[in-house]
Amino acid sequence: NIALVGGLVLLLAEDMGEAKTMFAGVPTMGENKPQNYMQLAGRVLICLMFLTLLGEMTFDNMFTEVVRAIELIVGLPLMICVCIGYKTKLASCILVVWLFFMNIYLNPFWTYNRSKAMHDFVKYDFFQSLSVIGGLLYVVTLGPGGVSFDEHKKNW
Repeated sequence: NIALVGGLVLLLAEDMGEAKTMFAGVPTMGENKPQNYMQLAGRVLICLMFLTLLGEMTFDNMFTEVVRAIELIVGLPLMICVCIGYKTKLASCILVVWLFFMNIYLNPFWTYNRSKAMHDFVKYDFFQSLSVIGGLLYVVTLGPGGVSFDEHKKNW
């Protein structure tokens, strides 16, 4: 699962950053290049996982397809912001709330009969969306990292 790998890369990047400090809890002044590139890789992997959530439009229920189109129109620009590191924390927070409510509406696996195959498919999509939400929450915690537009703007 790409989002899980992205989340694990972000976790490893945070761990690498903590291991390089001289004193516990005291930040250092130098840059940590491998950590920055790992944060970039984690952000990109979470963005790729988001693209798999968009799914295909079946036009069975027109209202659901309109909601999916709105999800694409709202979610894609925000995810691009997360991917390139522009206003990353704000875009991630908005996406977390947006994806949570879209996930509840689009993937209600609890409404399907457990003996039907559709229950398993919708349940998989539900937890796949939750893994992207978890990765985005981790991006909110860590920030964009050194390889991002936000960090580049600080150097101007």
